[in-house]
Amino acid sequence: MRIALASDHRGFALKEELKIKLQEQGQEIIDCGAFNDAPSDHMDYAFKLGDKIVKKEADYGVAICGTGIGMSIACNKMKGIRCAKVDSNNDVIKTRLDNDSNVMSFGQDIPLETALEWVNLFINTPKSMEARFVRRRNKLKQYEAKHYDK
Repeated sequence: MRIALASDHRGFALKEELKIKLQEQGQEIIDCGAFNDAPSDHMDYAFKLGDKIVKKEADYGVAICGTGIGMSIACNKMKGIRCAKVDSNNDVIKTRLDNDSNVMSFGQDIPLETALEWVNLFINTPKSMEARFVRRRNKLKQYEAKHYDK
């Protein structure tokens, strides 16, 4: 599994710890920055992460900033990215099942153990093939195709 990680300066420490734990589990990690805790703009790294997903260089993405909100907003500006800001195990499971999200974001203050649990839930939860969810996901794809350049 190829997982792209990104953070701004506020999420840097958690990203670094999470990267080590995921590598210990045998995951292939693509680090999209930040590469230190110097003040930075979250969208710079969100866009790098999104590019990895869009270009199919990564299977999933995890974005961390102060709250997870800024990263989510920036990621969702990109065609083909479905990023959910998560706050619970249920959020993680539902966003994969219902929305087939390919990126999740969260804030810097969650414990490492929780972040690791959420990433594992995210990458191991399949998308639902229930008709209503397929229909809804297709509507999103159709809207993107109609309104955004390739």
